[in-house]
Amino acid sequence: MRVLDEPLPGVRILELPISRDERGFFARAYCRDGLAGLGVDFPIVQANVSASPRPGTLRGLHYQLPPSAETKLVRCLSGAVWDCVLDLRPRSPTFGRWVGYELSVHNHRAILVPPGCAHGFLTLEPDALVLYFVSAAYDPRRERGVRWNDPNFAIAWPFPPSLVSPRDRAHPDFDPSYHLNVDRRENAPCALS
Repeated sequence: MRVLDEPLPGVRILELPISRDERGFFARAYCRDGLAGLGVDFPIVQANVSASPRPGTLRGLHYQLPPSAETKLVRCLSGAVWDCVLDLRPRSPTFGRWVGYELSVHNHRAILVPPGCAHGFLTLEPDALVLYFVSAAYDPRRERGVRWNDPNFAIAWPFPPSLVSPRDRAHPDFDPSYHLNVDRRENAPCALS
């Protein structure tokens, strides 16, 4: 496992080694020791798969609040997606910044999404199949979402989505008291840059 980029603290773009022969290729989808060698302790609690037949399908941006905040390792098994990570960690020097990368069956890359960051993707090709390894169980009470076109973040998606679920379209504009569950006794989160 090789780190290609670390565009935001804790966000890593990984290249997963593959072995090719006349049958095709073989690759590990997850390696605890490989991640530990990068300083990441990542016990898997869930593994999720999403299938999106149509290009232009947008999923996200999703995350969970503490204590259910989760690390995700995301990989595209079929097709291609433009994967986006938005830093919503209040004390992070990159709070409010986002990064986007193409993940595909061809480039064998994965993205490591740390707790406190929202994650989503836009399908670029038909029949996109995405695998997520997740470090925390789904907790509907702590689930949150940021709308793909929230003006507070101005994410530059490769093109406008053609399919977004009603739930993802209905996420409110960013509001720290909702999105970060700000405790009024603590310092307010960083302002958006």
